[in-house]
Amino acid sequence: MILYFSGTGNSEYVAKRIEKEIKSESLNLFKKIRNNDYSSLTSHNPWIIVVPTYAWRIPHIVHEWLIKTELHGNKDIYFVMTCGGSNGDSGKYLNKLCLDKGMNYKGCTSIIMPENYIALFKTPDKNEALKIIEQAQQSILNTIEYIRSDLSFPEPEITFKDKLNSSFINTIFYPMFVHSKKFYVTEECISCGKCENICPLGNIKLQNGKPNWGENCTHCMACICRCPKEAIEYGKHSKDISRYTCPK
Repeated sequence: MILYFSGTGNSEYVAKRIEKEIKSESLNLFKKIRNNDYSSLTSHNPWIIVVPTYAWRIPHIVHEWLIKTELHGNKDIYFVMTCGGSNGDSGKYLNKLCLDKGMNYKGCTSIIMPENYIALFKTPDKNEALKIIEQAQQSILNTIEYIRSDLSFPEPEITFKDKLNSSFINTIFYPMFVHSKKFYVTEECISCGKCENICPLGNIKLQNGKPNWGENCTHCMACICRCPKEAIEYGKHSKDISRYTCPK
């Protein structure tokens, strides 16, 4: 079974490509996480977790969900992480997670996809995004072949920088940067409620027809990138930057 979490569509695209090729069921974790649903799941096929890379690790909310949710049946588990550059030393923490759950860790691999972290970086336009996705096809096919062959993903060479990014930097990044304080809405808002409905943590509530952000934010960028009127901004950084959702 393929379990995926995707704010702007990159990880969903990769998950669906894997699903199509290996004929395995996929499940979007957004509703599970939003509803605090930790009911057990069963799969006779290997588990494949497809998620974005947040500060060189899997998203904290997905990690917490995996800790609390029993996965029955097949004990093999693969991790596929979409990223704009590197997933650092994330495998160290995923291996420990699997050991704690009694699962057989089959490795972690990264797929380079278009940048979507509009809170800090510039996102590509559609043509640039399509080129990056095309370049990712071979990595996706290689990933599928390892899974089909029941082989563990190759162990990447881990540098000191990778170790630092996934440990110390990840630890300080969340409390310093992952919050909703800079989100605000402009006059372009049409009170459609899409941001409220799409937030995986139920962190957005409409008040007098306008979104209001609570404190429980994971920076998935779903609200700002999927707003139909581009009425959501993140401080000054997001102004005049293209909103990104996977064009595939």
